Formats: sequence, C-alpha cells, structure tokens
Amino acid sequence: MSKLLICLLIPLFFIATTLIAGEADVVGVKISKNKSDAYDFDVSVFHEDTGWEHYANKWEILDEKGNVLGTRVLHHPHVGEQPFERELLKVQIKSDVTHVIVRAHDLIHKYGGKTIKMKLP
Repeated sequence: MSKLLICLLIPLFFIATTLIAGEADVVGVKISKNKSDAYDFDVSVFHEDTGWEHYANKWEILDEKGNVLGTRVLHHPHVGEQPFERELLKVQIKSDVTHVIVRAHDLIHKYGGKTIKMKLP
C-alpha cells in the first residue's frame, strides 16, 4: 500500500471510529429523597466510549422547563464498563417541581441521546 493511501485512510479510520460510538443514552434512573429534603440520584448511562477523544463526559438533571438542577461530571472514559452508573447526592429541588428529566452528554454529539423523565418521590 502506498504511503499516500495510508495517509488518506488514517483520518477516515479515526472519523469512522469516533462516529461509531453514537450518542450517550440514559438507561436507568433511581431517585430517593434524603433526610435533608434533597434528592439523591443514581443514573446509568450507555455510550460506546472509544477513549479520551469520544466519551460520555457528564449527565444532567433538568426540570420540565429545561433549567439545570444538577450536573454530574464524568472525568474519564468508561471503555469496557457499559452501561455505567454514577451518583449525584443532595440535589436541592424546589417543592413545585414534580418531574425531572435526566440527559447525558458526550464530547462529539453533545446532547441528543435517550433521556428519562421521572416523577420525584
């Protein structure tokens, strides 16, 4: 194979493997109200992380108006650990909020994967 062809194929391979991972999907949410009248969230996310260039890097809790109530930053890829679950504790939510939406974010696609809407306990 010529060097020129190899030089052309390497970027295409990178683009293809980056896009294969798709969007980050929220696949599970557990909510509990704690003693301080705040909420604890256990969230499961599925994303075919390919490494540092393309991984799910956070998930968020929103009210029905789209206001962000809490964010869990994910500091590294979870290659080989899919889906993965992480928690966010002591999220303060106003009493007039009855439902929340949980969405995930990845470095390439941003938002757009599956979300979960849940009623607060």
